[in-house]
Amino acid sequence: MSQIKRILVTCPPMLRMIDSFRPLFANKGIELTAPEVVQTLSVAELKELVPQHDGWIIGDDPATREVFEVGKAGRLKAAIKWGIGVDNVDFSACKDLGIPITNTPNMFGGEVADIAVGYVIALARQTFLIDRGVRDGAWLKPAGISLSGKTVALIGYGDIGQNVARRLLAADMRVIAYDPGFRPVESIPTVESATWPDRLDEADFIVATCALTKSSFHMVNAETLAKTKPGVRVVNVARGPIIDELALISALESGQVHSAALDVFEEEPLPQSSPLHRYERCIFGSHNASNTVDAVNRTSLIAIEKLFAYLCVA
Repeated sequence: MSQIKRILVTCPPMLRMIDSFRPLFANKGIELTAPEVVQTLSVAELKELVPQHDGWIIGDDPATREVFEVGKAGRLKAAIKWGIGVDNVDFSACKDLGIPITNTPNMFGGEVADIAVGYVIALARQTFLIDRGVRDGAWLKPAGISLSGKTVALIGYGDIGQNVARRLLAADMRVIAYDPGFRPVESIPTVESATWPDRLDEADFIVATCALTKSSFHMVNAETLAKTKPGVRVVNVARGPIIDELALISALESGQVHSAALDVFEEEPLPQSSPLHRYERCIFGSHNASNTVDAVNRTSLIAIEKLFAYLCVA
């Protein structure tokens, strides 16, 4: 008698909607493990759980060689990285160990772009400060800046970056894209390109949408921030380590950076001890830019389909 297959899900957005996916597993006679996860599980927790499962749908967990080695020594036969970011997953280890793995690319371009542009507008008009003030009984009227005619340094020009560019251009903004693989897109021909950090002195906003790689780690740092206009506004919907947070804090303190909207951080969740909390003109997210009901459902179904194919689930 064949062993019942077991699948582990550790992706928080999918876990929050897990009841809607349970029938897909039950109908195939698959046991589903859905632990409580705030942001990620630890390596120790993963080493305990992963070997007990045939398949793993990964969130932002530390999917390291150590975890995959223990998984391979147990039952693990295949894995899917839920979403588009893969910086937390050791794909080389999977190749060495013979564990089939892939991600779900091009899933969240529109959703993340919506959040990025929402942050641009909020920083331009300080709507978040008005909200906080009115809740406290004040009647604030801060003078913002207009979007029209302003320049955005857009880091990353993949699916998310292109969707951001379309929305910014609709607001009559100018976009300079930074991406070593930049290719003109016929439907958005007015996007300019440059090599990082050239022309940063033209930018009123910096918006990060790129993948985290060795070359993008801390690409927004003290040296690059010093090249910007005084009072630049910074948005990060990519990965926390794209920005050197200590350099950002220093630039906020000096006024070189007017304000920042950060959906992601170098350490997540953001520690209460972080000096970033001192800066009232900043907006903080919870690594949640892709999280809509529509996107989670779409991505989860694709992740399940791909994992079933790897596990030869008919």
